[in-house]
Amino acid sequence: MRLAISHITRYSYSTPVPYGVQQIKLYPKPTRGQAVINWSITVEGATQEAEFTDHHRNHVMLFSFDQGVTELVIHSQGVVEMADQAGIVGPHEGLAPLWLFQRATEHTRAGKGCRDILRSVEGDSDLERLHDLSARIHAAIVYETGKSEIAWSAEDALAAGHGVCQDHAHVFLACARAMGLPARYVSGYLRMDGQDEQSATHAWAEAHVEGLGWVGFDVSNAISPDTRYVRVATGLDYTEAAPIAGHRYGVAGENMDVTLRVTQQQ
Repeated sequence: MRLAISHITRYSYSTPVPYGVQQIKLYPKPTRGQAVINWSITVEGATQEAEFTDHHRNHVMLFSFDQGVTELVIHSQGVVEMADQAGIVGPHEGLAPLWLFQRATEHTRAGKGCRDILRSVEGDSDLERLHDLSARIHAAIVYETGKSEIAWSAEDALAAGHGVCQDHAHVFLACARAMGLPARYVSGYLRMDGQDEQSATHAWAEAHVEGLGWVGFDVSNAISPDTRYVRVATGLDYTEAAPIAGHRYGVAGENMDVTLRVTQQQ
Protein backbone atom coordinates (compact mmCIF):
# COMPACT_ATOMS: atom_id res chain seq x y z
CA MET A 1 0.00 0.00 0.00
CA ARG A 2 1.20 3.50 -0.84
CA LEU A 3 0.20 6.36 1.44
CA ALA A 4 0.42 10.01 0.39
CA ILE A 5 0.74 12.43 3.28
CA SER A 6 0.44 16.21 3.40
CA HIS A 7 1.05 17.79 6.82
CA ILE A 8 1.03 21.55 7.37
CA THR A 9 1.52 23.14 10.80
CA ARG A 10 0.96 26.90 10.97
CA TYR A 11 1.98 29.02 13.96
CA SER A 12 0.64 32.58 14.13
CA TYR A 13 1.97 35.09 16.66
CA SER A 14 0.19 38.17 18.00
CA THR A 15 3.37 40.26 17.89
CA PRO A 16 6.77 39.82 16.15
CA VAL A 17 8.97 37.16 17.77
CA PRO A 18 12.57 38.33 18.40
CA TYR A 19 14.09 34.83 18.42
CA GLY A 20 13.09 31.19 18.57
CA VAL A 21 14.23 27.68 17.65
CA GLN A 22 12.25 24.72 16.35
CA GLN A 23 13.20 21.04 16.32
CA ILE A 24 11.43 18.95 13.68
CA LYS A 25 11.15 15.15 13.51
CA LEU A 26 8.84 14.64 10.56
CA TYR A 27 10.78 12.38 8.18
CA PRO A 28 9.45 8.78 8.14
CA LYS A 29 11.91 6.07 9.16
CA PRO A 30 13.14 3.79 6.35
CA THR A 31 12.61 0.45 8.06
CA ARG A 32 11.21 -3.05 7.66
CA GLY A 33 7.86 -2.82 5.89
CA GLN A 34 8.21 0.92 5.28
CA ALA A 35 10.01 2.55 2.35
CA VAL A 36 10.08 6.29 1.69
CA ILE A 37 9.35 6.92 -2.01
CA ASN A 38 9.75 10.69 -1.73
CA TRP A 39 9.59 13.22 1.09
CA SER A 40 10.18 16.94 1.56
CA ILE A 41 10.16 19.30 4.54
CA THR A 42 10.14 23.08 4.17
CA VAL A 43 9.70 25.84 6.74
CA GLU A 44 8.50 29.37 6.00
CA GLY A 45 9.62 32.04 8.45
CA ALA A 46 12.73 30.22 9.67
CA THR A 47 16.25 29.26 8.59
CA GLN A 48 17.64 25.74 8.78
CA GLU A 49 20.65 25.51 11.10
CA ALA A 50 21.38 21.77 11.32
CA GLU A 51 20.26 18.32 10.18
CA PHE A 52 21.30 14.99 11.70
CA THR A 53 20.25 11.50 12.82
CA ASP A 54 19.92 11.12 16.59
CA HIS A 55 20.60 8.08 18.81
CA HIS A 56 17.08 6.76 18.14
CA ARG A 57 17.67 6.90 14.38
CA ASN A 58 15.27 9.84 14.11
CA HIS A 59 15.85 12.33 11.29
CA VAL A 60 16.16 15.69 13.07
CA MET A 61 16.11 19.21 11.59
CA LEU A 62 16.81 22.38 13.60
CA PHE A 63 15.53 25.80 12.53
CA SER A 64 15.94 29.30 13.96
CA PHE A 65 13.14 31.84 13.60
CA ASP A 66 13.66 34.70 11.20
CA GLN A 67 13.86 37.86 13.32
CA GLY A 68 10.54 39.54 13.86
CA VAL A 69 8.52 36.70 12.34
CA THR A 70 4.75 36.69 12.93
CA GLU A 71 3.98 33.40 11.17
CA LEU A 72 5.82 30.09 10.94
CA VAL A 73 4.61 27.42 8.49
CA ILE A 74 6.00 23.86 8.42
CA HIS A 75 5.24 21.78 5.33
CA SER A 76 5.94 18.04 5.44
CA GLN A 77 4.77 15.83 2.61
CA GLY A 78 5.57 12.77 0.55
CA VAL A 79 4.74 9.18 -0.32
CA VAL A 80 5.53 6.04 1.69
CA GLU A 81 5.27 2.41 0.56
CA MET A 82 3.90 0.15 3.28
CA ALA A 83 3.95 -3.65 3.64
CA ASP A 84 2.07 -5.61 6.30
CA GLN A 85 4.44 -7.03 8.93
CA ALA A 86 1.78 -7.96 11.50
CA GLY A 87 3.08 -5.20 13.76
CA ILE A 88 6.61 -6.61 13.86
CA VAL A 89 9.33 -4.01 13.24
CA GLY A 90 12.16 -6.46 13.81
CA PRO A 91 15.66 -6.43 15.39
CA HIS A 92 16.90 -3.48 17.41
CA GLU A 93 19.05 -0.99 15.50
CA GLY A 94 20.73 2.32 16.25
CA LEU A 95 23.18 3.74 18.77
CA ALA A 96 20.90 3.54 21.81
CA PRO A 97 21.49 0.26 23.69
CA LEU A 98 18.48 -1.97 24.24
CA TRP A 99 18.73 -1.68 28.02
CA LEU A 100 18.08 2.07 27.76
CA PHE A 101 14.44 1.34 26.85
CA GLN A 102 13.84 -0.23 30.26
CA ARG A 103 14.45 3.12 31.97
CA ALA A 104 11.43 4.91 33.42
CA THR A 105 10.90 8.61 32.69
CA GLU A 106 8.72 11.20 34.39
CA HIS A 107 5.96 10.34 31.90
CA THR A 108 6.37 6.57 32.23
CA ARG A 109 7.02 5.86 35.89
CA ALA A 110 4.91 2.94 37.12
CA GLY A 111 2.94 3.58 40.31
CA LYS A 112 -0.11 2.07 41.97
CA GLY A 113 -2.32 2.37 38.87
CA CYS A 114 0.14 0.48 36.71
CA ARG A 115 0.77 -2.14 39.37
CA ASP A 116 -3.00 -2.75 39.67
CA ILE A 117 -3.21 -3.42 35.93
CA LEU A 118 -0.13 -5.66 35.94
CA ARG A 119 -1.58 -7.88 38.66
CA SER A 120 -4.39 -8.88 36.30
CA VAL A 121 -2.34 -9.37 33.12
CA GLU A 122 -2.48 -12.92 31.77
CA GLY A 123 -0.67 -14.95 29.10
CA ASP A 124 1.76 -17.82 28.61
CA SER A 125 4.38 -15.73 26.79
CA ASP A 126 5.65 -12.16 26.77
CA LEU A 127 3.81 -11.51 23.51
CA GLU A 128 0.50 -12.80 24.89
CA ARG A 129 0.93 -10.78 28.08
CA LEU A 130 1.66 -7.62 26.09
CA HIS A 131 -1.47 -8.06 23.98
CA ASP A 132 -3.47 -8.60 27.16
CA LEU A 133 -1.85 -5.53 28.72
CA SER A 134 -2.83 -3.42 25.69
CA ALA A 135 -6.44 -4.59 25.96
CA ARG A 136 -6.61 -3.81 29.69
CA ILE A 137 -5.22 -0.29 29.22
CA HIS A 138 -7.70 0.27 26.40
CA ALA A 139 -10.51 -0.64 28.79
CA ALA A 140 -9.12 1.45 31.66
CA ILE A 141 -8.60 4.71 29.76
CA VAL A 142 -11.42 5.98 27.55
CA TYR A 143 -10.17 7.76 24.43
CA GLU A 144 -11.39 11.34 24.81
CA THR A 145 -9.87 14.44 23.26
CA GLY A 146 -9.70 17.85 24.90
CA LYS A 147 -9.67 16.61 28.50
CA SER A 148 -6.06 15.59 29.06
CA GLU A 149 -2.83 17.54 29.55
CA ILE A 150 0.34 17.10 27.49
CA ALA A 151 2.36 16.95 30.73
CA TRP A 152 0.34 14.05 32.18
CA SER A 153 2.21 10.99 33.38
CA ALA A 154 0.98 7.41 32.98
CA GLU A 155 -0.39 7.51 36.51
CA ASP A 156 -2.21 10.80 35.84
CA ALA A 157 -4.00 9.24 32.86
CA LEU A 158 -4.97 6.13 34.81
CA ALA A 159 -6.31 8.23 37.67
CA ALA A 160 -8.38 10.35 35.26
CA GLY A 161 -9.69 7.33 33.36
CA HIS A 162 -9.56 9.14 30.04
CA GLY A 163 -6.94 10.44 27.63
CA VAL A 164 -5.59 10.32 24.10
CA CYS A 165 -3.11 8.17 22.18
CA GLN A 166 -0.15 9.79 23.96
CA ASP A 167 -1.58 8.73 27.33
CA HIS A 168 -2.33 5.19 26.16
CA ALA A 169 1.26 4.85 24.92
CA HIS A 170 2.78 6.20 28.14
CA VAL A 171 0.79 3.77 30.31
CA PHE A 172 1.78 0.85 28.07
CA LEU A 173 5.45 1.87 28.30
CA ALA A 174 5.33 2.20 32.08
CA CYS A 175 3.73 -1.23 32.46
CA ALA A 176 5.90 -3.01 29.89
CA ARG A 177 9.08 -1.68 31.50
CA ALA A 178 7.76 -2.73 34.93
CA MET A 179 7.43 -6.23 33.40
CA GLY A 180 11.15 -6.06 32.60
CA LEU A 181 10.74 -5.51 28.86
CA PRO A 182 12.29 -2.72 26.77
CA ALA A 183 9.62 -0.42 25.36
CA ARG A 184 9.55 2.79 23.32
CA TYR A 185 7.17 5.53 22.18
CA VAL A 186 6.34 5.98 18.49
CA SER A 187 4.97 9.07 16.77
CA GLY A 188 3.67 8.90 13.22
CA TYR A 189 0.73 8.95 10.88
CA LEU A 190 -2.36 6.77 10.68
CA ARG A 191 -4.55 6.38 7.62
CA MET A 192 -8.09 6.44 9.03
CA ASP A 193 -10.63 4.27 7.21
CA GLY A 194 -12.85 6.46 5.04
CA GLN A 195 -11.33 9.67 6.41
CA ASP A 196 -8.63 11.58 4.54
CA GLU A 197 -8.63 14.74 6.65
CA GLN A 198 -7.25 14.45 10.18
CA SER A 199 -6.68 16.80 13.08
CA ALA A 200 -3.39 15.46 14.46
CA THR A 201 -0.60 12.93 14.13
CA HIS A 202 -0.87 9.60 15.95
CA ALA A 203 1.13 7.78 18.63
CA TRP A 204 1.54 4.20 19.77
CA ALA A 205 4.08 1.99 21.56
CA GLU A 206 6.53 -0.79 20.79
CA ALA A 207 7.95 -3.46 23.07
CA HIS A 208 10.96 -5.66 22.44
CA VAL A 209 10.08 -9.36 22.46
CA GLU A 210 12.75 -12.08 22.44
CA GLY A 211 12.84 -13.81 19.06
CA LEU A 212 10.74 -11.14 17.30
CA GLY A 213 12.42 -7.83 18.06
CA TRP A 214 10.31 -4.70 18.28
CA VAL A 215 6.55 -5.24 18.12
CA GLY A 216 3.98 -2.45 17.86
CA PHE A 217 0.85 -1.95 19.99
CA ASP A 218 -1.72 0.75 19.29
CA VAL A 219 -3.68 0.78 22.54
CA SER A 220 -6.07 3.50 21.34
CA ASN A 221 -7.36 1.32 18.50
CA ALA A 222 -6.77 -2.02 20.24
CA ILE A 223 -4.65 -3.44 17.39
CA SER A 224 -1.06 -3.85 16.29
CA PRO A 225 0.04 -1.42 13.54
CA ASP A 226 -0.59 -2.49 9.96
CA THR A 227 -0.09 -0.91 6.52
CA ARG A 228 -2.05 2.19 7.58
CA TYR A 229 0.62 3.21 10.12
CA VAL A 230 3.67 5.29 9.16
CA ARG A 231 6.47 5.35 11.76
CA VAL A 232 8.21 8.72 12.00
CA ALA A 233 10.07 9.07 15.31
CA THR A 234 10.76 6.97 18.40
CA GLY A 235 11.98 7.67 21.92
CA LEU A 236 11.64 6.84 25.61
CA ASP A 237 8.45 8.92 25.74
CA TYR A 238 6.62 11.74 23.96
CA THR A 239 9.33 14.31 24.66
CA GLU A 240 11.92 12.36 22.63
CA ALA A 241 9.62 11.56 19.71
CA ALA A 242 7.54 14.74 19.41
CA PRO A 243 7.11 15.72 15.72
CA ILE A 244 7.67 19.41 16.51
CA ALA A 245 9.19 21.01 19.61
CA GLY A 246 10.73 24.40 20.24
CA HIS A 247 11.31 27.49 22.34
CA ARG A 248 10.87 31.19 21.66
CA TYR A 249 11.55 34.50 23.37
CA GLY A 250 9.09 37.31 23.88
CA VAL A 251 5.52 37.64 25.11
CA ALA A 252 3.64 37.07 21.84
CA GLY A 253 0.48 34.99 21.97
CA GLU A 254 0.54 31.87 19.81
CA ASN A 255 -2.09 30.13 17.74
CA MET A 256 -1.44 26.77 16.06
CA ASP A 257 -3.41 25.32 13.16
CA VAL A 258 -2.82 21.85 11.67
CA THR A 259 -3.88 20.60 8.25
CA LEU A 260 -3.22 16.89 7.80
CA ARG A 261 -4.28 14.65 4.94
CA VAL A 262 -3.41 10.96 4.64
CA THR A 263 -4.65 9.20 1.50
CA GLN A 264 -4.14 5.84 -0.14
CA GLN A 265 -2.65 5.91 -3.62
CA GLN A 266 -3.95 3.50 -6.26
